[in-house]
Amino acid sequence: MKLKVLLPTEVLIDKEVTKVIAEAENGSFCLLPRHIDFVAALVPGLLSFESGKGREEFLALDQGILIKCGPEVLVSTRNAVRGPDLGTLKQTVEKSFRVLDDREKMARSAFGKLEANFIRRFMELEKAGKGSGRG
Repeated sequence: MKLKVLLPTEVLIDKEVTKVIAEAENGSFCLLPRHIDFVAALVPGLLSFESGKGREEFLALDQGILIKCGPEVLVSTRNAVRGPDLGTLKQTVEKSFRVLDDREKMARSAFGKLEANFIRRFMELEKAGKGSGRG
């Protein structure tokens, strides 16, 4: 099977595999080359795959969609991190999520400032409207 993992900015994986294990809302599932065509909504978690040499690799991924059509398995997700083993992957995920948390905090702070500024300006406009005899 050909596994492709697609992120918004890049193709993270594009390789031949013999097995894919992923997790949907109703539990884990395994895809082998002769599996029927299949579509699943993935939950945040692990996706593992086995190369032709029997080597297992892991991805930690955000929610996404998996489509198996013929010999091709496509996974589309917003975020994914690749690791050679679970220990390394755990460390990589923790670092990545720390960076995402920091960015999210900064974005929330900026949004809060914009929202406060918007409300303040709206109140000033309302006061100005009442002061001019139009309100």
